Amino acid sequence: MTGPDDGVSRETAPPAPDTARGVFGSRLALAAAYADLLATEAIVRGLIGPREVPRLWERHLLNCALVTDLVPEGRSVADIGSGAGLPGLVIAIRRPDLHVTLIEPLLRRTTFLDLAVSTMDLDNVTVRRGRAEEVHGEMEFDVVTSRAVAPLDRLARWSLPLVRPGGEMLAMKGSSAPEELETHAGVLRRLGGRDPRVVRVGEDLLDVPVTVVGVRKA
Repeated sequence: MTGPDDGVSRETAPPAPDTARGVFGSRLALAAAYADLLATEAIVRGLIGPREVPRLWERHLLNCALVTDLVPEGRSVADIGSGAGLPGLVIAIRRPDLHVTLIEPLLRRTTFLDLAVSTMDLDNVTVRRGRAEEVHGEMEFDVVTSRAVAPLDRLARWSLPLVRPGGEMLAMKGSSAPEELETHAGVLRRLGGRDPRVVRVGEDLLDVPVTVVGVRKA
């Protein structure tokens, strides 16, 4: 629904499922606040579609949160092409021990990200407006994440230069991940990528587990 006076969607996110309590623990209230922002401000700003509201938890928050199972404690994380903050903001919500930098080129998206960070008072998040390649040579991170940003070869060209040696690129992908990995193995090697793998997380929690391509930086 839309309010008559300000044009802001009055829909709210569905209640958190029982699974969310186990995933987010004491951070569940923050996750719910973010879900409400997605159901209102993010829709108004055109960052997600209204049809996503009923499946915010299963399709977006829970699967993004479970990526953090692959991130060791206390690491620095960059999320490229953050959009509405998926997975970067969810990672920061679930794991306050991580410092997360959200890298996003579009102003309307970074404006929303700044609003979300301020609303939830997240002190472990930095919003950086720009393209990933504009940060190459300036910053390095232990982990670089992404979700539905680009084919794996292009994604690796953006991500791996941001990964410090010994760190890892974690790309959320769909069922085509093994084929992408095989097709672009040469590109990954040339960029210093090593030990490519396909990992599925959340098999015991989600109807559709999360498929992640992990590539370490030599």
